[in-house]
Amino acid sequence: MRVAVVGVGQTKFDEHWEKSLRDLSTEAGAIALRDSGIDGKDIQSLYIGNMSAGRFIGQEHLAALAVDQAGLIPIPATRCEAACASSALAFREAYFSILSGEYDIVMAAGAEKMTDLKGTDAIATLMGAGDQEWESAIGLTFAGLYALIARDHMQKYGTTREQMAMVSVNNHRNGVLNPLAQFPAEITVEKVLKSPLISDPLRLLDCSPITDGAAAVILVSEKIAKRFENPIWILGSGQASDTLALHHRKSMTELVATKVAAKKAYEQAGLKPKNIDLAEVHDCFSINEIIAIEDLGFCDKGKGGKFVEDGKIARDGEKPINPTGGLKSIGHPVGATGVRQIADVVKQLRGEYGNLQVKDARFGLALNIGGSGATSVVNIFGRDKPK
Repeated sequence: MRVAVVGVGQTKFDEHWEKSLRDLSTEAGAIALRDSGIDGKDIQSLYIGNMSAGRFIGQEHLAALAVDQAGLIPIPATRCEAACASSALAFREAYFSILSGEYDIVMAAGAEKMTDLKGTDAIATLMGAGDQEWESAIGLTFAGLYALIARDHMQKYGTTREQMAMVSVNNHRNGVLNPLAQFPAEITVEKVLKSPLISDPLRLLDCSPITDGAAAVILVSEKIAKRFENPIWILGSGQASDTLALHHRKSMTELVATKVAAKKAYEQAGLKPKNIDLAEVHDCFSINEIIAIEDLGFCDKGKGGKFVEDGKIARDGEKPINPTGGLKSIGHPVGATGVRQIADVVKQLRGEYGNLQVKDARFGLALNIGGSGATSVVNIFGRDKPK
C-alpha cells in the first residue's frame, strides 16, 4: 500500500497577538481541507504535534481541543510530542495509521503559540527539550548547546563564521519571496556578523525566532489517491534517537539520529542523496543546517561550510536547501515546523510555488529535529516511484 499527501495548509508564521492557538490550528486545518477538496466529515483521524502548550499558554489536552474546534467530533485525535520534531512525528503516526489499514483519510497537523510568554520564559520552556538535570539546571540554553556544536565543528573542520552567516543569508534570500514568512527580509554576511552576540560564536541572525503558527496536511490511502490529479507520494520515512544530553554523545559534530533516520528513509524510497532535488532541513541555528547537509549525505563530513560557501544550497544550485526560507526566515513555532516543512516540499513537487519554485523537482526531503538532536525525523516524497 502507498500513502499520498493531497492537501496542505499553513497560517502565516508571525507574532499573532490577535489569534489563539485554537484559531491558528483551525485555520491551518481549514486551508488544508480546501486545498484537498475533501470534506471535513470524511476525515477519520487527527494527529497533532505540539511541544509545550501547557507551559506556553496553559492548555493541555490539545488534540481534543483541535478536533472540537475543527468540528470533527467524534473522530479519534492524538497529540504527539518530540520537542521541535513534534509535528513530523504526528505526520509519521498519521502515515502508519493508514499503512495499517485502519484509516483511509487522516489529517496531520502541528501548532504552537509561543509569543504569549516573555522571552526568558519562552527560552526556559524550550529548554524542556534538553536534559533538565545536566543542561538546563546549570543555565545552558539551546543557543548555548548549538554554540558548543559550532565551536567543535569550527575547530575540527575549519568551518568559518562567514560560512555559517551564509546559511542565514541564503534562507532569508528565499524567505523574501514567501508571503507566509515571519521575517521576509534580505540580510548580508556583514549584517549577520555584526548582529548581537547570543552565545559565541552564534549571533542573533544565526538563530531562528520565537513564533506563532500552525500547519496541516491531508494524507490518503492509495485507493483514495486515485481520485486526485497530482498526489504526492510518501516514499520513505525514518525516525531515530540519540542521547538527550549533548555531552553524552561520542561526537558533537554529527547528529547520529539524523544519519540513522536518513538511511532508513533512503532505503525505503529506493533513493540516494544525489537523487534528492530539494530539502527542507532544520536550521534552528545556522550550524545545524551545515551539519544537516553533511549528515544527509549531500557532502562529506566537515565539508558542509564549503558546500554553502560555493552556493550549492541556492534555489538554483546543485542541492537547493530551504528554498522557501527555512526556520530562520519563515519562523519556528516549534510544534508546527515539521508539518510546515512537509507542506512546502509537497507544494514544490506539485510545481506550484511560483517565484520560489525549484526547477524540475521530482524528489524532496524534509528533516525535522527535536532538541539538540535527540530526535530526528526524515521523510522523503516524490511525484511518483523512482525509476
